[in-house]
Amino acid sequence: METILNYFETIPPIHRGAIIVGGLTFFWILEGAMPLFNFNYKKWKHAVPNIFFTITTVAINLPMAFLLLLSADWVMVSNFGILNWLPEMSLALYVVLGVFLMDFFGAYLPHLIEHKVPPLWMVHLVHHSDHKVDATTANRHHPIESIIRYTFTLIGVIAIGAPIGLIMLYQSLSIIATQFSHSNIKLPKKVDKLISYVLVSPDMHKVHHHYKMPYTDSNYGNIFSVWDRLFGTYMELDTDKIVYGVDVFPDETKNGNIKDLLKQPFQKYQKPTSFETKN
Repeated sequence: METILNYFETIPPIHRGAIIVGGLTFFWILEGAMPLFNFNYKKWKHAVPNIFFTITTVAINLPMAFLLLLSADWVMVSNFGILNWLPEMSLALYVVLGVFLMDFFGAYLPHLIEHKVPPLWMVHLVHHSDHKVDATTANRHHPIESIIRYTFTLIGVIAIGAPIGLIMLYQSLSIIATQFSHSNIKLPKKVDKLISYVLVSPDMHKVHHHYKMPYTDSNYGNIFSVWDRLFGTYMELDTDKIVYGVDVFPDETKNGNIKDLLKQPFQKYQKPTSFETKN
């Protein structure tokens, strides 16, 4: 475990890039072998805007990495944050607990808030307006959302008292987890269900991408499903009933155009349509 942390403390940018590209390539191939939905689409054409926003996310995160490093150094020197206030524990438990807490502050919490605050929802809409959810959807985030998520990650670093090695490990696991949960892959139902008791599984997260409430406002987790179960935001829906997109922004052509997607946060807010869970 110490070797792993030491590696992530100084992980080269090219290695971080390899994790993104490698994960995307792996799940892209897997989608072809065991698809959940047989989308009638040109996969490369669909991927273009999603890869564009993945690149903008990386472009924003890389130059801001020094803020994570400064924050991590400060909490360790100052002995500040949850991990530093807890009794001494094994390194393995320290790492698992740290990643668990980072997942809450860096993913679950901002995701929940983005759905509840109308202006932030309009920013997050770029992610939800994909009508063909697959592995490339994972990092389809407007540049403004990338900044919002980064801010929450910084808050998490300070609140948790996380060292830089733990932060980089969390971010790497987060990338793979989100690619996995967005992938258009069909796992055996029992396997997917078993995974979902601890981790966010593909079927679990697909519910979140259903085009109508209340399902859109559920299953916010990124790595761990525990947060949704703990805070009552967990929901289930048969995958054959799932329709991707957002019901009040149904134009698939505009929702697949980079120029229109960049302007999406500045559209007039439209309240999502809600309907009874039994439907």
